[in-house]
Amino acid sequence: MSQSSHKYSLTTRIFIGMVVGIITGAILQALFDDSGDLRFTIFSFELSTYNILVEGIFSTVGQIFIASLKMLVVPLVFVSLVCGTSSLTEPSKLGRLGIKSVGLYILTTAIAVTLAISLGLMVSPGENLNLSTEAEFTAKQAPSFSQVIVNMFPTNPINSMAEGNMLQIIVFAVLFGIAMAMVGDAGKRLASFFEDINTVILRLVTIIMNLAPYGVFVLMAKLFATIGLETIASLAKYFVLVLAVLAIHAFVTYPVLLKVFTGLNPLMLFKKMREAALFAFSTSSSSATLPVTMETARNKLGVGKSVTSFSLPLGATINMDGTAIMQGVATVFIAQVYGVDLALNDYVMVVLTATLASIGTAGVPGVGLIMLAMVLQQVNLPVEGIALIIGVDRLLDMTRTAVNITGDCTVACIVGKSEGELDETIFYDPNAGIAEEEVDLKHFDQNS
Repeated sequence: MSQSSHKYSLTTRIFIGMVVGIITGAILQALFDDSGDLRFTIFSFELSTYNILVEGIFSTVGQIFIASLKMLVVPLVFVSLVCGTSSLTEPSKLGRLGIKSVGLYILTTAIAVTLAISLGLMVSPGENLNLSTEAEFTAKQAPSFSQVIVNMFPTNPINSMAEGNMLQIIVFAVLFGIAMAMVGDAGKRLASFFEDINTVILRLVTIIMNLAPYGVFVLMAKLFATIGLETIASLAKYFVLVLAVLAIHAFVTYPVLLKVFTGLNPLMLFKKMREAALFAFSTSSSSATLPVTMETARNKLGVGKSVTSFSLPLGATINMDGTAIMQGVATVFIAQVYGVDLALNDYVMVVLTATLASIGTAGVPGVGLIMLAMVLQQVNLPVEGIALIIGVDRLLDMTRTAVNITGDCTVACIVGKSEGELDETIFYDPNAGIAEEEVDLKHFDQNS
């Protein structure tokens, strides 16, 4: 399909779907109260209308869209990582990729939580607030760091793929790719097979991307039809502060790191990240957005195959800058609400705990709240304070995810540049990757 066959670009269509979804959800919330009854009798809708729209159509289509994205994550990560690893002629390169990627992810997380605590102390979001909540929060037990290291190695790779355990998939794919590179002709034949599978999977990603405007619409419509805006009003200072720190980290920290380490223009990075950021904002999941993030890094930013295959899945698992920011602000907020004075060494402990916990709890469901519970326990703050902020966390989680995947691509660009695996011609080409993201669902080109 030619680019001219669409009136609007894919990014524009996704943005339109998001805006229309937000407006639709806001209208539904204005029309119906929390129980689903109409606020105004001028309309003849009944309760079933609200349920059919919000809990029926919007919820079902939204879940299908998320499931379709998650469906691609495991095969895409495994196949692309096998392809990237098996093509390496220098085995030590894997070690360099790992050290550089993990080191940069830890650095950005430490900066994020430090920034959050500093601005939290300046703004004091929980000062003079007397909040109470009927919600309860029970902290789950986080695994020890040594146990996480042990759990990275799968006893059953097929089971790891079925459960979507990303760290175990990465380890198995790397070992499998290394073995392929060491067996000569048999490995080359198998590599060709995997390359063909990778091409097909990337086409699947393109198909789902072209259906994204509809998926984004229903996700936004359902969220804004059910979200309690009065909760945001009561936590406005906390809510705005977290958003502000997320914005500063995204538009100051990442550009500075990119410029210092690579000399590349950060504005080009942000321009090409728009589509992936909209996906991340709508899905609230770095893992679900991973296929789009990898497509963006490879086709639009010019990052090499081995770097995108390794650094981005790793980042989707352990890079939690947005969550670290929430933890920093939430710690200050909860301490102020409960009237607890934390010393400087307590805040240093928060920075260290949040940074290491981003790796130590990788791949654990509900990881953000588990990490926050660990941080609060470390400085003797009541874990039940988490219940105060759960009401507004859904919207903040959407923004955190967009920040996280921006950090993933920033690190991928830095690592790619340092390894000589970043094509600056593609990076600076404003039209790079646009042709690849269009797909004609009515006609198939048998020669493509």
